[in-house]
Amino acid sequence: MKRIVSPSRSFASDNNAGVHPEMIDAITAANQGHVVAYGDDPFTERAVKVFQKHFGRDIAVYFVFGGTGANVLGLKAATKSYNAVICAETAHINVDECGAPEKFTGCKLLSVSTPDGKVTVEQIKHFLQGVGFEHHVQPRVISVSQATEMGTVYNRSELKTLADFAHRNDMLLHMDGARISNAAVSLNANFKEITRDVGVDVMSFGGAKNGMMYGEAVMFFDKKMAADFKYIRKQGMHLPSKMRFISAQFEALLSGDLWKRSAIHANRMARILATELEKVPQIKLTQPVEANGVFATVPGKYIPALQKKYFFYVWNEEINEIRLMTSFDTTEDDIAQFVGLVKKTVK
Repeated sequence: MKRIVSPSRSFASDNNAGVHPEMIDAITAANQGHVVAYGDDPFTERAVKVFQKHFGRDIAVYFVFGGTGANVLGLKAATKSYNAVICAETAHINVDECGAPEKFTGCKLLSVSTPDGKVTVEQIKHFLQGVGFEHHVQPRVISVSQATEMGTVYNRSELKTLADFAHRNDMLLHMDGARISNAAVSLNANFKEITRDVGVDVMSFGGAKNGMMYGEAVMFFDKKMAADFKYIRKQGMHLPSKMRFISAQFEALLSGDLWKRSAIHANRMARILATELEKVPQIKLTQPVEANGVFATVPGKYIPALQKKYFFYVWNEEINEIRLMTSFDTTEDDIAQFVGLVKKTVK
């Protein structure tokens, strides 16, 4: 039987990183004695208050196991089965969730091709041509990823323009914030400035990609939207019995500056990686490095040799575009060793 040897470091995904030591400490501290299950515990109460500190006291926030569940359940609360969700063609809900958003919401996804992962009003307004016509799905939600799957970041103006357009047309703005911390530090903004203040209605707040072991949050900026969400979460199989271990991590992440420290580091590592790769003549960056992702084209014949030692994904096989992700535990030495291999290989 062939033994698969995993590299000690990879650039495939920030999900591949380990758990931040401060998260381990938080989990260990929570692992004392008994508390009431399903969120009726002091850890969850404190974590909710920390979210309220960042986003406003009148939000509704619910903890779930993972990102797909957060996206699906948030969209489920915002839609009816005859609705449609508009998103970028590269969006996680469109590409990497195995059809779960369509299966569990009953809605149709309407995707648009974008060069940088960001949707614009001009790209999506034609979807409103069938509004009020019973033979067509009815657009209800615009969903954006922040940061996008292409490593780019929506600025405040772009988000507000989308939100204003949505609200004028009886729609909502959903944000997949799996990498919201990376986006916030990229924009030098706090969370509220790039979510609530620009008109986001419902969002998934990511923890796993920023050092948590597991756990995400679904947040509503209008509590009326969350009126039945406790039932939706339970029926959607995302009500953790031992919720305190998710809550304790969120408290550790958000009560101080851990979220910012980790994201700043990951983003900085991506910029260093991009700068070094640009020195290799046959490698070309394909996207601006705005968060913790680096996208570049590499001559295809060299990719298998690089992947033998460093795990990363080929993003677009037609143009030999690869994706390299950095994380809170990526080091400059990791980058130097990888770039050294690239320079020896790509000639």
